[in-house]
Amino acid sequence: MSDYDLVVRGGTVVTETTRRTDIGILNGKIAAIGSDLQGRETVDASGLLVLPGGVDSHCHIEQLRPEGGTDEETFLSASISALAGGTTTVIPFSVQFKGQPIRDTLAAYHRLARNALVDYSFHQIITDPTDAVIAEIPEIVASGIRSLKVFLTYDPLYLDDRQYVRVLAAARRAGALVTVHCENYEAIRWRSAALVADGRVAPKYHVWSRPPAVEREATHRAIALAELVDQPIQVFHVSCSEVAEEIARAQARGVKVWAETCPQYLVLTSADLDRPGFEGAKFMCSPALRDAATRDALWDDITSGVLGIVSSDHSGFSYDGPRGKRMNGSDAAFPDIPNGLPGIGSRLALLFSEGVGKGRISLKDFVRLTASNPADLFGLAPRKGRIAVGADADLALWDPTKQVIITNALLQHAIDYTPYEGMAVTGWPVMTVLRGRIVMRDGTVQAAPGSGTFLPRAPYDFIQPAGVLADGFDASAFA
Repeated sequence: MSDYDLVVRGGTVVTETTRRTDIGILNGKIAAIGSDLQGRETVDASGLLVLPGGVDSHCHIEQLRPEGGTDEETFLSASISALAGGTTTVIPFSVQFKGQPIRDTLAAYHRLARNALVDYSFHQIITDPTDAVIAEIPEIVASGIRSLKVFLTYDPLYLDDRQYVRVLAAARRAGALVTVHCENYEAIRWRSAALVADGRVAPKYHVWSRPPAVEREATHRAIALAELVDQPIQVFHVSCSEVAEEIARAQARGVKVWAETCPQYLVLTSADLDRPGFEGAKFMCSPALRDAATRDALWDDITSGVLGIVSSDHSGFSYDGPRGKRMNGSDAAFPDIPNGLPGIGSRLALLFSEGVGKGRISLKDFVRLTASNPADLFGLAPRKGRIAVGADADLALWDPTKQVIITNALLQHAIDYTPYEGMAVTGWPVMTVLRGRIVMRDGTVQAAPGSGTFLPRAPYDFIQPAGVLADGFDASAFA
């Protein structure tokens, strides 16, 4: 008799414990974890690790552009790359353009996402917190989008301190988390202008334009203002321990601030931007890559728990083409080169190989960093991010000994390069299961466009304010 639709048999299942067992799946959910389970279909997972499907809580997919059109990476291509790399859930961004309301672009983004093969939610970017936009936020949050994104740098996205505080206050009233890109806008503009005036325009000077102090100062300011409002925040893409120290100090005070980093800051270095010709443009992202010593020290901030998530920050611009890194020519000055790296399909393998494979983190750490922590922080738990009875049957079956040379073709994204080309990794996903369906087997994605589903997020306790207000006065109730 078959009790389950699918049984994953005999794999090493990683939860709070690690044991060899079976998983029984029924109606897209994990229905049982135990021995000798019987299913209408069986997958032999002997010799494999069975991990929760990855949750990538920071990635840019088919993002609308103010001049019209979208980014190159579509929901279809990004989903294929994600599933091939073991990721089953993503949280990309809906952008708000200055002078425009939220709801129109959000509706357009919902339409674009109908092609997704992965499950998804959204962060809502706020670039222009006018009275009208602030008034829209409760409706947006109630629709299931429980995180707002703000930039403290970048034209035309950045917010000044007053605008940032307005978003913090609106999020507190609506019950949303605020995520922050922390770099000092004016300091970067000042330093970039000086570099260009001195003729230092090659890609490597992108690093010089935004040293760690620029990121550290903005992080300190973002936390201090969030503490003033008593509004929980997450700091995106931490690049160095100087920034992690600011976050650790705030966490020690009881401030509800969380932080993530990305594989590029754990694997690549600033030396990659100093490659011959224009090749360094392939490694331009913000915050910038740091030197090898800084990169290596960042692992300590992961093992200490200060950095609790590793996301991809997938933000791909091809090297060639009208929207690529060379859109302004192969001699463009660094301020005129698009920023961002592709990484949605390589995130898990890089962290597994460099982290678990080299003894820097445990298997349970890997699961927390890539699945359960992002699910908890962004209100997707207990449905996503863990292997447990009642959770969605989202699984990544890993061959921990499989040796792979990363190539761009292997990653199956729309971008024409990967910054990890030729890198050897040990450990690779050989099967991905999404809500009980086998959607990737041996690198071949077999899900249908539109089979992904939107994940509205209800209120959840994790991001409730700490309840500590200066003088006991809640100014967010009035402004």
